[in-house]
Amino acid sequence: MLNESIEGLKIRADGIYVDGTLGGAGHSFQIAARLTNGGKLIAIDKDLDAIAASKEKLKQFDNIIFVHDDYKNLPEILDNLGIDKVDGILLDLGVSSYQLDNRERGFSYMGDAELDMRMNREQSLDAKVVVNTYSEQQLAKIFFEYGEEKFSKKIASNIVKARPLNTTGELAEIIEKSYPAAVRFKGGNPCKRVFQAIRIEVNEELDGLYDSLLNMARRLKAGGRMCVITFHSLEDRITKNAFQYLFCDCICPPHQPICTCDKVREVEIITRKPIVATNEELEENKRSQSAKLRIIEKIN
Repeated sequence: MLNESIEGLKIRADGIYVDGTLGGAGHSFQIAARLTNGGKLIAIDKDLDAIAASKEKLKQFDNIIFVHDDYKNLPEILDNLGIDKVDGILLDLGVSSYQLDNRERGFSYMGDAELDMRMNREQSLDAKVVVNTYSEQQLAKIFFEYGEEKFSKKIASNIVKARPLNTTGELAEIIEKSYPAAVRFKGGNPCKRVFQAIRIEVNEELDGLYDSLLNMARRLKAGGRMCVITFHSLEDRITKNAFQYLFCDCICPPHQPICTCDKVREVEIITRKPIVATNEELEENKRSQSAKLRIIEKIN
């Protein structure tokens, strides 16, 4: 959704923009290329490896500020930079292609690597800790809530019996064997949902996301836009609800005759329905199959 998200930002050449999920710098490159006349891009990522690789890819630009941090800390990042409001914010949530393609990072169930899945490699919690130290009940809960995995209890039980597990291949084998043979590969690889769930837990991807979206949107200038790309229903639901709250004029109970909440509409929702990948993009990038793009514009 590169073209759709860049178009959605309505980039001004002299504006200040934020790419909160730098990743492989695909979006950042296109934003920076459109900035002149003092325009700036603030490129944020938790992954130092991604920042290092992206600095090389973006070395032709002198209008980029690289920040090693979590995009959820954007208000503090802007305060530290002495910036009050920005013209646009882009978030491409979830794991990046840069991380997936680096097999040694342990995000992918294709191939074999050490269990890791940390976006920020400086943190102590990794996939190996989750898989080998969480209780059976904790694992089942994570698989069900974050992966929407219907065989969560069986998979959790088999993981606990097989401990210790050290590699993605070992984990993938346990997951596959936990599925009834008749449905094992119906609807895609059975490892996808469990690996997603563990990754979300390791990186706290959903923790505080709702409040962070509200706080980030409130750092937009009037007319500024925020584009959020999601890849699974949990983060898309949170994004949709946060945008809907920002759009609301009043949050008082329906039966209350007079408004006392003082809530005013803060944004316009540009995408009443999320934008999804075109057939052409799906042919070029199968990972875009579940992607949804939502866009809002600040009005005050």
